[in-house]
Amino acid sequence: MQTILIVEDEKPIVRLLQVYLTQAGYQVEAAMDGEEALEVFARVRPALVLLDINLPLVDGWGVLAEIRKQNSCPVIMLTARGDVKDRLQGFQSGADDYIPKPFDPDEVVARVMAVLRRPPALVESDQVRLGSLMVDFTARSITLGQETLALAPRDWDLLAFLVRHPNQSFTRDQLLDRVWGLDYEGGDRAVDVAVKRLRQVLRDWTTTEGEIVTIRGMGYMLRA
Repeated sequence: MQTILIVEDEKPIVRLLQVYLTQAGYQVEAAMDGEEALEVFARVRPALVLLDINLPLVDGWGVLAEIRKQNSCPVIMLTARGDVKDRLQGFQSGADDYIPKPFDPDEVVARVMAVLRRPPALVESDQVRLGSLMVDFTARSITLGQETLALAPRDWDLLAFLVRHPNQSFTRDQLLDRVWGLDYEGGDRAVDVAVKRLRQVLRDWTTTEGEIVTIRGMGYMLRA
């Protein structure tokens, strides 16, 4: 049975989520502040964390940072509705999803299930090799064979995101949120244009090693 850690200082919310997640077949642990959250996390090693931002002692950002130092356990942030800055910061800090308050507990369960169904990230290190393609996340560089390839900053961000989430499809809107940011005001055509540029740069990368594929009616996926 998978364990979900709820980190939330409002007891009614904790009790509500406990009921729904337990009914969905999960074991539930809870913490009321950031320090307790890190203690419980180290003890139970949950499958997923539901993490509020406004917490006593250590806030949600601090908890998320400490979790990310240890492993890639999925984290869903609980945020104030419409707070774009918090949602953007969450994604940039390594959160896997966000849920605005107030929320429907059935949606929370659905989001938890969806995140836990995702394939694990391909790498925990600063580099990953996909056949002849080497992606260096620290240096923000890619090489194909012996050639270093030049990418525009946004194209690099998109490729890095797809490489960290292989074999997982994303809609254009999801890619805009995760890569361009929730405050981006342009249209989803920007995703198509960036993918076209990436495919051109990676034209010598063989499809047997990997490729960015179009998911008809949805968006894109890096097949690896």
